[in-house]
Amino acid sequence: MRYWLMKSEPSDVSIDDLARLPDQTVAWYGVRNYQARNFMRDQMKVGDGVLFYHSNCKEPGVAGIARVSSTAYPDATQFELINKYFDPKATPEQPRWFNVDVQLVRKIALIPLDELRKHPELARMRTLQRGNRLSITPLDPAEWKFITTRLVHD
Repeated sequence: MRYWLMKSEPSDVSIDDLARLPDQTVAWYGVRNYQARNFMRDQMKVGDGVLFYHSNCKEPGVAGIARVSSTAYPDATQFELINKYFDPKATPEQPRWFNVDVQLVRKIALIPLDELRKHPELARMRTLQRGNRLSITPLDPAEWKFITTRLVHD
C-alpha cells in the first residue's frame, strides 16, 4: 500500500463536493503534468491512502482522508473539444492523460499548510519543499502515519 497527497482547488472540487457525490467518489481529472500523471498511471493501486488537500485557496491544507478506488484509465476530458483540458495530440487509441477515482473515507478538520510546516517529522514531505507545484505527491508511510494519527481531528 502506498500513500499520496492529492491537491484539488475547492472552487473545482472541494471535500464537501466529494461528500455529496454519488458513492462519494470522483474521477481525479485534469492532471496535465507528466510526473503526476505517471504516479496515477504507473504507481497508484486500489486501496492506496490519499490526503485530500485544498490548494490555491485562502487557507490551503489537508481537508480529508480518501482512498484510491480504481486503477488508472484515460481522462475523458482530453478528448472534449470544448473542455479546458482538451489535448489535440491525444487520441482514444493513444491517450496521453489518465485519472483514477478517489473515494472519501472521511472529512476532517482542516490541517492548514502552516501547521504541517511546524512539525520536524514532516520536514522532508514533498509538498512542503520550496518550489514544489505538483498536484500529486507520494507520502512516506511515516508522514502518513504522523498526519493521520497525530494531526487529524474530527
